[in-house]
Amino acid sequence: MKIGFAVPVSGPWATRDNMRRIATRAERLGYHELWTFQRLLYPVGHAMGPTYRSVHDPVVTLSYLAGVTESIRLGVAVVNAFEPPALVAKQLATLQEVSGGRVSFGLGLGWLREEFEAMGIGFEKRGRRGEEFVEVLRKCWTDDVVRHEGEFYRIQASHMDPKPSPVPPILLGGGAEVALRRAGRLADGWVSASREDLAGIAERIYIVKAAARDAGRDPEALRFICRGVTRVTEAVDGPPLSGPYEKIRQDVADLEARGVTEVFHDLNFDPEIVTAAPEEAMRRAEAALEALAP
Repeated sequence: MKIGFAVPVSGPWATRDNMRRIATRAERLGYHELWTFQRLLYPVGHAMGPTYRSVHDPVVTLSYLAGVTESIRLGVAVVNAFEPPALVAKQLATLQEVSGGRVSFGLGLGWLREEFEAMGIGFEKRGRRGEEFVEVLRKCWTDDVVRHEGEFYRIQASHMDPKPSPVPPILLGGGAEVALRRAGRLADGWVSASREDLAGIAERIYIVKAAARDAGRDPEALRFICRGVTRVTEAVDGPPLSGPYEKIRQDVADLEARGVTEVFHDLNFDPEIVTAAPEEAMRRAEAALEALAP
């Protein structure tokens, strides 16, 4: 089991200095990977909650952290498919270069219609769009001459260099069976969502592996990453990854037994962190960073 930690990207505690403090300390403590997520906008009056109200761009954040760290991996879970894949391919190829090859890329289909409208992209057919997005990414990263003529994207014969080395692993999100099977067929791994019912995660991993096997791929080569909506409390009867440190560590061990290969603790989804004064949020986050270190 590999353990990661999400950097501050949401709310008042998500400052430049706090991002650096968490990132450099996580690296010293032996964490495997730093993680970010994307939220383009927050429609007025929406009920999605405080975590999404103010969120920094994930790729820009990781670019900054690449310059203040040396070896810890850098992941985004996830960028949504309303982005142009050729642009994302260029950004990630550059990030892979400046970070020394440490990038993991998570792609989601997206669920907020207003974000698609803001980007001028249709909300329908997101599954087919996501599959074509992956195809375009891989062409941009590996083909000497990139050509693509698809349902959603078109690239005339072009060079897109430099190529990333190594090619970043592509992780797909989604909890519906069709999304899980897509991850098994196409991706290098699957990453769970913040709303995932972790009690059923073993079944989802089984579906991904079965789809990989049906596609002639090695299911044991895939990564299975759990976004840990981690909340440190005194209650011992809460959901997985919520409660005292001892319970949270046991929950991580239980997830490993169910087939999860990586967990990252994400305090951005704790309302008491993202609505607290930055100093108090950091005090609690740094205590958790120490207590939950691998």
